[in-house]
Amino acid sequence: MPALSDIELLNRLVSFDSTSRNSNLPLADFICDYLDKPGVRVERNFSPDGTKANLVVAMGHDTDTDRNGLVLSGHMDVVPADEAGWQSDPFSLTQIGDAFAARGSADMKGFLALAMNRFHLLDPEQVAHPLILIFTYDEEVGTRGAHHFVNTWTWRTPLPRATIIGEPTSLRAVRMHKGHLQVRIRIAGIGAHSGYPHLGTNAIEPMGRVIRGLTEFRQILEQEGGPHSEYFPDVPFVALNVARVSGGTAVNVVPDLCVLDLGMRLLPDMETRAAVDRLRRVVSSALGDTEFAMDVDCDSPPMVLDADAAIHRTICDAISQRETVSASFATDAGWLQSLGLECVIFGPGSIEVAHKPNESVPAADLVRGATLLERIVHMYCTSP
Repeated sequence: MPALSDIELLNRLVSFDSTSRNSNLPLADFICDYLDKPGVRVERNFSPDGTKANLVVAMGHDTDTDRNGLVLSGHMDVVPADEAGWQSDPFSLTQIGDAFAARGSADMKGFLALAMNRFHLLDPEQVAHPLILIFTYDEEVGTRGAHHFVNTWTWRTPLPRATIIGEPTSLRAVRMHKGHLQVRIRIAGIGAHSGYPHLGTNAIEPMGRVIRGLTEFRQILEQEGGPHSEYFPDVPFVALNVARVSGGTAVNVVPDLCVLDLGMRLLPDMETRAAVDRLRRVVSSALGDTEFAMDVDCDSPPMVLDADAAIHRTICDAISQRETVSASFATDAGWLQSLGLECVIFGPGSIEVAHKPNESVPAADLVRGATLLERIVHMYCTSP
């Protein structure tokens, strides 16, 4: 397929409604068609139900056991664009001032366009070390695609270690981020007519004790801090959010079920198992003899990379960054690091405009990002 400009390619990418509730296969097929050429290997890593796919697109020798080369990674899904306030079609790229607006323009199809074109314009004959694109599904609903990828990846050689995850960071290098652990608590009761409450067991009332216990637990967490808390000055602790409570069917019915959903944003180097065990003890203490069920609905692990990792130093030197930058949102890097990838979060656009009406990416970020990525690709993939 003939090369498009970065803006033309971004326009094509945002035209696909790849909201997480939809299949991403039409977008994945377009990406594969655009990048396919002699010397390129394309693999679709399908979701368990076959309706979605992660993509791995590779160029260069696949026998580099030293793990040289570069991985560029991003997610193909976007959050819904159902909210009011859009000034233009969210699935059509529109220039507004010095920025380009569309759903996913910043988070994160702007980076996908830059990565795809740096790949597309590279001559396979000049590639000394692999350049690999990993594009995932369902990042926005809990990094589910990346989780599936690390559990099913079967290529014969390891991936290159140096990895750029192109989330919107305003082109700053982020070497650590919090995780996001999503937990669901269920309490079962016995339904009955509210005029005969002795025949039932109210499931909502004991959940009130759980909420009080979780409130006290949140306050404890805010006092404790944790590893690397100094790099998260706005929220230097594990943030716990009681996000949703549901139960009951009618005012004249004793409710037979109550469900509570909560999120915990773990600091880097914190373990999911330990957090879940501690949370279970809090709930159990609040409920006493009342039975409950607690399940991890989704786990997006935190991430931390050593400041002296080569890819971090490369990007920091290129942009003259001296300080450590962190992020309080989770990314696919939390899972990809388990494959031995050394991940830096670095991409055009700002997280502050993501998930909002009129999401946009500055034109200057796209231009500068393309130049920086091209330089890094050549440094890691074409130099002997």
